[in-house]
Amino acid sequence: MDPDAPLPSHAYPAPDRAALYRVIAERRDMRHFAGGEVAPALLRRLLEAAHLAPSVGFMQPWRFIRIQQAATRQRLHGLVEAERVQTARALGERQDEFMRLKVEGLLDAAEVLAVALADGRERHVFGRRTLPQMDLASAACAIQNLWLAARAEGLGLGWVSLFDPLAVAQELALPEGAEVIALLCLGPVTTFYEEPMLQQLRWARRAPLADLVFDERWGRRSSLFEDCDGA
Repeated sequence: MDPDAPLPSHAYPAPDRAALYRVIAERRDMRHFAGGEVAPALLRRLLEAAHLAPSVGFMQPWRFIRIQQAATRQRLHGLVEAERVQTARALGERQDEFMRLKVEGLLDAAEVLAVALADGRERHVFGRRTLPQMDLASAACAIQNLWLAARAEGLGLGWVSLFDPLAVAQELALPEGAEVIALLCLGPVTTFYEEPMLQQLRWARRAPLADLVFDERWGRRSSLFEDCDGA
């Protein structure tokens, strides 16, 4: 591709594009928080960003529950801790290594938000007749919007998924058919990780993009990367 080729006519100015790519690259799944608070106006702005996410059939399946009471956070922390132990056991030889990882900031973050899929989702057929999981995909887009907006605002966000969804649903009084998919820890942090925490701790590493992009059929390396070394 010619680097000097003209941009599409609707492209944003170069500084705006650079800022967008920067916030994507510097987003982190945070586990360490510095307490503090998130101003209500800022929290509303972040939730508005989440609510602008795309959704299949415009179903908007996301629901957010703001959890402020310390007692509720403590109970949720207990549910996460119980699942953390079960996950460690399932990991076998990596059990001890996993138990040394910090996996959540429920008691330290300024805000905790539970994200749930709304009840009555079966009514939405548009785009879901053969792919009903698109409700989850849509809600994940909302979470990503929130995540990127939070990073741009200088706030950390961590997605906690270590819990029994039925136990959390009961704790938060979800109606039948609704489903919790995330506990989000949000707030000020002392610093952002220089690289993803699990990569920084050598738990895992980011796969080369060239290994994940195919042409025409599964497994055929894309010609996009013929002149690259797999970065």
